[in-house]
Amino acid sequence: MRIKLGVIFGGETVEHEVSIISAVQAMENINEEKYEVIPIYIDKNRVWYTGNMLRDMSIYRDMDLLKRYAKEVVLYKKNGEFVLQNVNGMFKKVVNTLDVVLPIVHGQNVEDGSLAGYLDTLGIPYAGPSIMGAAIGQDKVTMKEVFKANNLPIVPYLWFYDVEYNSNKESILKDIKKLGYPVIVKPARLGSSVGIKVAKTQEEVEESINDAIAYDEKIIVEKVIDNLVEVNCSVLGNYEYTEASVLEEVTSKSDLLTYQEKYMGGGKGKLKGGFKNASKMSSKGMASAKRKIPATIGDKLTKEVQDLSKEVFRVLNLSGVCRIDFLIDGKNKKAYINEPNTIPGSLSFYLWDASGKNYTELLDEIITLAIRNYKNRDKKTHSFDTNILSNYGGVKGMKGKLK
Repeated sequence: MRIKLGVIFGGETVEHEVSIISAVQAMENINEEKYEVIPIYIDKNRVWYTGNMLRDMSIYRDMDLLKRYAKEVVLYKKNGEFVLQNVNGMFKKVVNTLDVVLPIVHGQNVEDGSLAGYLDTLGIPYAGPSIMGAAIGQDKVTMKEVFKANNLPIVPYLWFYDVEYNSNKESILKDIKKLGYPVIVKPARLGSSVGIKVAKTQEEVEESINDAIAYDEKIIVEKVIDNLVEVNCSVLGNYEYTEASVLEEVTSKSDLLTYQEKYMGGGKGKLKGGFKNASKMSSKGMASAKRKIPATIGDKLTKEVQDLSKEVFRVLNLSGVCRIDFLIDGKNKKAYINEPNTIPGSLSFYLWDASGKNYTELLDEIITLAIRNYKNRDKKTHSFDTNILSNYGGVKGMKGKLK
């Protein structure tokens, strides 16, 4: 009997479409002799749908068509089973049952621990990071504070809320100037380079902050590294063991790798190869971002980045597969942790393919880790059989106090 695997993707996030691409790619590569794939799509209004047509990229061109043929569902626990139940019609039928969930979600409201929290509440086995790892991994300020506490290398930075900037603008601009231009301005809790800009003057800083505030109330400003080389490393495992992939070296025509370069081939609104072919992107990863695999930074620095990647994975208590992005000072051969991607685009399959593990094997290991983590958690004590309320005298004596 095949394992019933729910693949959850989408959500109310600026990375919604990226999540769809990653999920369709994954569903095309899952071993269907072992797993029954059940797609679960969350639209931008947080409504959940299921149906086999959700595996076809072209269905997302016409949302009215999708909603007409896909089934609107809720996921909950019923009679010891995890079920997807139809919410429409006179009879609310169970559409499917699930054994394990593979979340392939990116960004706020899903990857940030929101979805993990819901799945934990249900008690269903799921792949990927825990609530804590997901939440910290999504917040660029909190993660840097954690890295600092663990003596992990990070670039100089400062952060503030939008209300603080609006009320204390001049002081914050002075502090940014002390960092030294150029700087990178980022919304603290977004991904895929959304809302991120390099600023070389105070005027550009102000413009960049105003842009970032449109996406998030929490803003981080970082010092730009001289002689910058960007490299990424993927890590697979859990708290018991980890392995690191080969490194990729990413290049960009801009001061930083943009959303357009990552997912639109550098164009203004078209995915490389067209939307129809988005699920068949090459093993080089999303769209036309230029990559060197393996990175050409030397064996010593490569080993250092791989070791740091595994330590980030450990410190954040991550699980499944993640990608850690690094900033390298090419002249001084110094590596700085940029950020982790706790559920990376395309699940970083191209890095594992280059490491000798094909996408189908990678997915199988991720799902196996989810089941193993569930069994490990199940051995722990989560509640007590005793009921401290059994001898409670009731609310009779409280009536006078409640009036």
